[in-house]
Amino acid sequence: MTHLTVLRGASIAFDLDGTLVDTAPDLVRALNEAIAPYGLDPVPIGDVRAMVGRGARALIAQAFVRAGAPLEPDAAESALHAFLETYGARIAALSRPFDGVEAALDTLAASGARLSVCTNKPSALARQLLDALDLTGRFERIVGPEDVPATKPDPAHLLTAVGEGDDARFIALVGDSEPDLLAARGAGAASVLFTNGYSEKPVSALGADRLFDSFSALPALLAELAAAAGRQDR
Repeated sequence: MTHLTVLRGASIAFDLDGTLVDTAPDLVRALNEAIAPYGLDPVPIGDVRAMVGRGARALIAQAFVRAGAPLEPDAAESALHAFLETYGARIAALSRPFDGVEAALDTLAASGARLSVCTNKPSALARQLLDALDLTGRFERIVGPEDVPATKPDPAHLLTAVGEGDDARFIALVGDSEPDLLAARGAGAASVLFTNGYSEKPVSALGADRLFDSFSALPALLAELAAAAGRQDR
């Protein structure tokens, strides 16, 4: 097994919804309350898990598409406001970190890796959620859509999340869906996808550098990728 010290100075960014935290139970509650006034049937939680990756506005739009209902601009803004208000009021009522997340983050930090969050979730909500789950202090940066000129899948989002520094350092994005993969690929970073997250497409078909189904395996997997990248740079 590759020793974890190879991760010293590495920059590891994490997606939030469906990667660090299982937020679907709270998201589906807020979504269904927001769309109910428009006569839409509730969206099942399984469908929401495949609709989360592109942000709240896209989530609402997808709910209307799923119902075959038109979404007028005024309705879109009203539904978005209702969703954000409802969701923010009880953001962590049912949401929990996936098993092993805290231990994996602590192991990576102890190895000398620099950790950040790269999320399409509104920045204020991302910070509120991480605060509620006592995860905020584990990250150097929490970078949401308001903090960047373009969001995932644009690579600029990832590059902002990992910050300025030595361009030769190892960079990885740990996510769960295609926007994460594309952001990593565009930035020249490693892509590592969680198979139990929220992907619109089968995660095994996306072409990530590595897949993982348990956070207990993540530090060693990242160390192997960093070691391989170091060998290629020689």
